[in-house]
Amino acid sequence: MKTIFSTLTMAAVLVLAACGGGNKSLEAQKEKLEKLKAQQAEIASEITALQEEITKMGDTASTDNLHIKIVAVTPMAKQTFIHAVDVQGRVDGDENITYGAKAPAAVSKIYVKVGDHVKAGQLMAELDNKSLKASVETLKKTYELVNTVYEKRKALWDQKVGSEIEFIQAKNNKEALEKQIAAAKEGLDMYSIRADFDGVVDMVNMKVGQQVAPGTGITVVNPAALKIKADLSESYSSQIKQGNTVNLVFPDIKKTMQAKVTYSSKSINPLTRTFNVEIGLPSDADLHPNMVAEVKIIDYEKVNSMVVPINVIQDLDGEKVVFIAVKEGNKLVAKKAIVTVGKTYATAAEILSGLNEGDQIITTGFQDLAEGQLLKF
Repeated sequence: MKTIFSTLTMAAVLVLAACGGGNKSLEAQKEKLEKLKAQQAEIASEITALQEEITKMGDTASTDNLHIKIVAVTPMAKQTFIHAVDVQGRVDGDENITYGAKAPAAVSKIYVKVGDHVKAGQLMAELDNKSLKASVETLKKTYELVNTVYEKRKALWDQKVGSEIEFIQAKNNKEALEKQIAAAKEGLDMYSIRADFDGVVDMVNMKVGQQVAPGTGITVVNPAALKIKADLSESYSSQIKQGNTVNLVFPDIKKTMQAKVTYSSKSINPLTRTFNVEIGLPSDADLHPNMVAEVKIIDYEKVNSMVVPINVIQDLDGEKVVFIAVKEGNKLVAKKAIVTVGKTYATAAEILSGLNEGDQIITTGFQDLAEGQLLKF
C-alpha cells in the first residue's frame, strides 16, 4: 500500500507542475498533458495488479472494490418441530359447588370454616328448623301409638281373632304415618347443608343468626378434580382430539405444566361457531377455580426436523430462500439455498427440503445479501 500511495503522490505532483506552467506555449502544454495521461493509465494498471496480488495473499480487507458483510450464523441441527393451537382457558371443576340454603330461614349453626377438609355427607351448617323438628317429634309420638295398635291387631288377626277390617285400618294408619314422617324428614333436610363429596371449604358466605335466602351458602372445592375449559374455533374440530398433549401456562402464578385433552365436544355452538375442550389437571395447591390459563394444544409434532427462525426466510423471485455461509478456498461467502417450507408456529418454521444438517444458517445480517458476497463472523 505504501507503493500505491507513493505513486499517487508522484502523479499529483506532476499534475500540479503542469498546472503551474501558465507561460508555456500551448503545444508544449498539450504535449505534457498527453504524457501525464499515459502515466495515469500506467499507475491505474499498477494499482489493479497490486489489488489482485493482495487479494490472492488473503488480505481482502485492503481491497476497495470488494465489500465484506459481518454476519452471525447458526449451524443447522435436527430437532423436534411442534405446532400448537393457542387459546385462553379457565380453571373449573365438576366438584366445585356452592351449597346453598334450600329454604329461607335464619342460620342456627355453622360447623365448618374456610380451609376445612370435609367428607361426603358431612353436615356443614343448619338453619333454624325448630317448628319443623317439633312437627317431626309429634309425628313420631303418634307413630308409636299407631304402631302399637297395628301390632296388636296383627297378633289377633294372625290368631283369626277380631275383624279383618280393623286389621287393615290399623295397617293403613301405620303406613300413612310412616310416609308423613319420611316427608317431614325430607323437609327437615332442607334446613341442613351437607357436602356431596370430599373436598376443601373454599368460602363460607353466611353467619349465625343471619337470615339467608336459597342460594346463599358454603362453597366446597375438590382440588383433585380440577380441569381447564376452553372454546376453540370450529376450524380446529378435525385436529383437536382426546389425548392431544397440552402445554399450560398460568401467567398470574408464573407456573407451567403439561396435560392431556380429556374431552373434545362433538357439537359446534351455532352462535359462537366454537366447540368446547376440557383438559384434566393434576392435584396442585396453587391452582384455583376461575384462574386464567394460556392453553397450547399440540396438533402436530415431528422429530428430526430442520427448523429455522421464520424471519430468515426471504421471498426472492417467487422462491423461498435462506442464505447460508460456505467456504470457497480461504474465503467465506454467502450462498442462496432454495427451501420448501412446511408448517410454521410462533417464530419457527419447518423446512422440508433445501437444507442439510451442519449448514451454517445466516441469522443476523441476511438482509440485502447477494450470492457470492464475502462474509465475516
